[in-house]
Amino acid sequence: MPTAADPRAACIIGVARQTWHPAEVPEGAPEPLAMWEGVARQAAADAEATGGPDAVLGALESIDVVYSQSWQYDDPPARLAERLGATPARGAYSGIGGSVPQVLAAGIATSIGAGDLDLALLVGAEALATVRRMKKAGEKPQWSHKPAERRPFPMDLRFHPSEISHAVFEAYLTFALFDNARRAALGRGLDEHRLQLGAILSRLTDVAAQSPYAWFPIARTAAEISTATPDNRMVAYPYTKLMTSIMDVDMAAGLVIASADKADALGVPDDKRVYLRGFGYAEDPAHVADHGDLSRSPAMATASSAALAGARIGIDDVAHLDLYSCFASSVNFALDALGMTEDDPRSVTQTGGLPYHGGPGSNYMTHSIAAMAETLRADPGSFGLTSGVGMHMQKHAYGLWSSDPGAALVDVPTSPGVADEATSIIESPQGLATVATYSVLHGRDGEPESAVVICDVSGGGRCYAKFDGDLAEIETDELIGRTVALTPNDGVNVARLS
Repeated sequence: MPTAADPRAACIIGVARQTWHPAEVPEGAPEPLAMWEGVARQAAADAEATGGPDAVLGALESIDVVYSQSWQYDDPPARLAERLGATPARGAYSGIGGSVPQVLAAGIATSIGAGDLDLALLVGAEALATVRRMKKAGEKPQWSHKPAERRPFPMDLRFHPSEISHAVFEAYLTFALFDNARRAALGRGLDEHRLQLGAILSRLTDVAAQSPYAWFPIARTAAEISTATPDNRMVAYPYTKLMTSIMDVDMAAGLVIASADKADALGVPDDKRVYLRGFGYAEDPAHVADHGDLSRSPAMATASSAALAGARIGIDDVAHLDLYSCFASSVNFALDALGMTEDDPRSVTQTGGLPYHGGPGSNYMTHSIAAMAETLRADPGSFGLTSGVGMHMQKHAYGLWSSDPGAALVDVPTSPGVADEATSIIESPQGLATVATYSVLHGRDGEPESAVVICDVSGGGRCYAKFDGDLAEIETDELIGRTVALTPNDGVNVARLS
C-alpha cells in the first residue's frame, strides 16, 4: 500500500500534450498563447477536481511559461493568466535550455515544500513548423501582444573565442564530438559504433511509432538510421539526418502541480497524483574542449545520483525512464552515468525522443514529464526517471517520480558548479598534438566539407583546429589518438597528420 502523503509533498495532478500534425491541420498551429491556453485547460480538466477545471485554474498561485522561440510576447505569463481567468500572485518566463522544464518543476516543488505555494501551472509551446512554412511562403506570423521592442535571444552561454573562429556552434557538431570521444574510449570500431547508435535510436522510433503525439511516428531499423543515403545524408559524423533532433515542430504541453494538501482540497483522485520523489542538478564545463574527459559526464553522475538519493532508491529500482535524447551521445552518456548497459531492456524514452517525437525548443521536458506521469499512473507504485540536458552537454537535471508519495523528499543540495575541473583552451598553439576527438561536417548534398578536431596540446591544455587531410578516410579509420602538427593560419588552427 502507498504511504500517506506529507501535506507539503508536491505532486503533478494534471497533464496535457498536443501536437498539430501538418496532415491533420494544414493551416498550421495557432499562436503560442492559444497553444498555452489550450494545454493549460486540458491539464486542469485532466486533474478531475471536484469543481472541474475552472476550480483548478481559479486557484492558481503561480504560472511558469517556458521560453518560446516561435513568437515574442510583451508579458507571456500575464497574457496567459488573462486568457485563463486566473489571478496568480507569481508569473515567470523562463530562459532557454533542454533542462529548463525539469528545473522549473523542481523549483515549484521546493516552494510547495517550504509552504510558499500550493498550486502551480507549467506550460510551453512551439509553433516553429508553422513559422517555417510561413517563411517558405514569404509570409510572417501576425500574432498578438508583440513587445514594443524586439528582445535579444536569452542565450546564457558565451562561446569561447576559439569556438567562434573554428565555428563550433551547432549542437549536431558538439554532441558528435562527444560521441566520437566515447567510441574511442570504448575501443570500438567506427562501423560497429554507428550500428550501436542506430540500435539505441531504433528503440526510440518503436515508441514514437505508437504515439499520437510524435512528429515522426515511424519505426525504423538500426541500419536504416545509421546508414548514410541520399534521403538520410550524413550531417556531422557519425550522425545522419535520422539521428538528429527535430526542433521545427508544432507542439504544446502543460503540467498542473499541487501540494498534497491542495490536491485533497480540490478533490483530485489519488490515482491522478504523481509525486516528485527526488531531484538533482549539476553542470559540466561550459565549453566542449573544457571537459576533462570528453567521453563521459561527471555532472550527469552527480545529478542522477542526487535524484535517486532523494527517493532513497537505486537505478535498479527504476522501472521507467525518459533520458534526454537530442543526440545519441546524450542517451549513452546518461546510461554510463547511471551504470546501465546499452542493451538494458528498459525503454529510455516515454515519448519517442527528440529526433522522432520532436524536440520543441526548450519545452521537450514538459512533454517527457507529462508522458512519464501518464506511464506512472498506469503502473502504480513504480518509479520513473526523467532527465534534461542544456547547452552543449553542460547543464544536467534529473527528476525521480512516482505515484507513491513515499517519505518526505530529502533536501539534497544541488550542485550549480562544475562537477569536473575545466581544461584550459589554448587559442593558437604550434607544434605536435594528439587528437582527442573529431567530427566531419557534411553539406546538404551529403558530401564531406570540413572536419573539426579537438587536440591535446603538448605541454598541457586543449585546442580546436580544422583538419587538413582526407575527410573520407577519417570516417573509416580512427583519427583519435593520432599525432598532428598544428599551424595557426589567420586565426584558425590547421591540423595535419604528422
